Amino acid sequence: MLRFPGIELLETPMYAVIKTGGKQYRVSAGDKLKIEKLDAEVGSEVTFDQVLMVGGEGEIKMGAPLLRGATVKATVLDQARGDKIKIFKMRRRKHYRKSQGHRQYYTEVQIAGISA
Repeated sequence: MLRFPGIELLETPMYAVIKTGGKQYRVSAGDKLKIEKLDAEVGSEVTFDQVLMVGGEGEIKMGAPLLRGATVKATVLDQARGDKIKIFKMRRRKHYRKSQGHRQYYTEVQIAGISA
């Protein structure tokens, strides 16, 4: 970590970048996030082993593409569906209208800890 005289730097908490459901998330211990639906019961513990990067406390570890041996543990808080998205298609002057809706399933998790 760089030190500058007269300037106090705050220590950053440990964080990780994980990959799940085709997306990447930056998480740290205690974070709650909504991810793509997982097959897990509410209250159970899940482990994410696709960790791309771990950082904090003055050092960064990066994988190529995955970091070997790093895991992130989380607890499942809820299995639910998101808000309804309305899809409306129309062709002007052609008497064509189509209306559709969609609600995506998601899993809400709370990050318990990061081990690298």
